[in-house]
Amino acid sequence: MRIGIVGAGMIGSTVAKLWVDAGHEVRIASRHPEELQPLVERLGTRASAGTPREAATFGEVVMLTVPLAAMPDVARDLAAALRGKVVLDTGNAYEKRDGQAARDAASHPQGSAGWAAAMFPAARWVKAFNTVYFKVLEREAHRDGDRVGIPLAGDDREAVETAASLVRDAGFDPVIVGGLERGKEFEPDTRPYNTGMSGRELRSMFGSPVH
Repeated sequence: MRIGIVGAGMIGSTVAKLWVDAGHEVRIASRHPEELQPLVERLGTRASAGTPREAATFGEVVMLTVPLAAMPDVARDLAAALRGKVVLDTGNAYEKRDGQAARDAASHPQGSAGWAAAMFPAARWVKAFNTVYFKVLEREAHRDGDRVGIPLAGDDREAVETAASLVRDAGFDPVIVGGLERGKEFEPDTRPYNTGMSGRELRSMFGSPVH
């Protein structure tokens, strides 16, 4: 699968490596793609760098992993390119970093993911990869036994199943929590956030079926 990643921070670069290792083609983006060449060289021939628009156009699935405050600018630039595409939203509302955007997102009826998704009305939005620290992703991928769980929330069932498949490919256990509004249950300051819980533990907590 072709995957675009908008945002070359720790989450984006860590998950990019896991997907490349699983055989996917990845285009990772920043506003200065030339600065990503060392990362692309480490990732290998299935990886490339580009602008955010190039990554959005390239990907059958696109991960947005940018600070919440940047989302309105990303929407202005990329909403048209993401029409009909599965979008994985890793965003979290941190008031110290994101200011008013974090307050607006936290007060949205569907939480930060619903706040962001409303700016991309034609995209197939899934909240994903927002709960686990990048070093845990790096260290615990494909571990034996109960794998680290990645909770997912979205209103488009096929999009959520696509996200779940990519979570498995990265070496983790997807836990489908429910519709997008249930993303509020795994945002910062919730019980599962940044704990590295296993999929089994998350299913027990959320009451989710095994997928």
